[in-house]
Amino acid sequence: MPSPELSALIAARLSDVITDAAFDDLPSPVRGKVRDAYDLPDGRRLLVATDRQSAFDQVLAAVPFKGQVLTATTQFWFRATADVAPNHLIDVPDPNVMVVRRLDMLPVEVVVRDYLTGTTATSIWPRYAAGDRRMYGLTLPDGLSRNEKLPETILTPTTKGAAGAHDEPIGPRDIIDRGLMTAADWDQVSALAMALFARGRAIAAERGLILVDTKYEFGRDSDGRILIADEIHTPDSSRYWRAASYGERFAAGDDPETLDKDFLRRWIAARCDPYRQPIPEIPAQTLVEFAARYVELYETVTGETFMPPSPDSPVRKRLHRCLKRFF
Repeated sequence: MPSPELSALIAARLSDVITDAAFDDLPSPVRGKVRDAYDLPDGRRLLVATDRQSAFDQVLAAVPFKGQVLTATTQFWFRATADVAPNHLIDVPDPNVMVVRRLDMLPVEVVVRDYLTGTTATSIWPRYAAGDRRMYGLTLPDGLSRNEKLPETILTPTTKGAAGAHDEPIGPRDIIDRGLMTAADWDQVSALAMALFARGRAIAAERGLILVDTKYEFGRDSDGRILIADEIHTPDSSRYWRAASYGERFAAGDDPETLDKDFLRRWIAARCDPYRQPIPEIPAQTLVEFAARYVELYETVTGETFMPPSPDSPVRKRLHRCLKRFF
């Protein structure tokens, strides 16, 4: 449970959130699921991490400090993996803004998985529980249990859905046959993804966490290099479990203790079928606990104390001042 102090801080800022980065005196940004983007004439891009919270391909709420946590966590991991894979980060001029190199994004997201788990349509556990053993060009063995460690680390790519659209599972052979990527590019991307995951898994383990699975996005720069982009090892794009309690909870058939987006997915899935029924309104206290988990994940991974912005400068006003400097 979050500390009373952190809970009170988050509760006091429930209305100080940024749901979009559009301003009347600025060009219109490109809207993504969580981030809004501005392209600059010199080849740079401004990525603005909003506080929008999406799950099951829907935007459900706004979460205090979420955009700041995603930006700071990504900045940490880009530094920690720079020797493994080049990335597109140039600068962080605001807690919610990254200045990055504009890339031609590859049309496939790569998810690396170490455990048989998940709640969404592209996760492997729901399909496995339904009897499917062949997925993403792989064949999984019989006899595995929910949340069990897989016999080996696997890649499960998806095509990239736009905001509000579904990501679609796809196997490596289909990626190449459909011309989404060349065989050489897929080999490079899959090798980078596995190396990034190995680094993330090792650092997470040092912090008492299990990096369960994660999503990577890659793009090509003007020199033809493939770079890791967008975000990396954040609680939005990854699952993290507490290592100390995993074994006991797995043996008891209980869900692992999670510090990621799955907390909200589980809350929703316990109350409706999110793909067929309306999703209920999320109570304020649930959003507070959710935000606290994101803050705790940031502090655990980075070893840094989370520093919330001053309440004297609302996030939308502060963000506007930052963005105006670029136009």
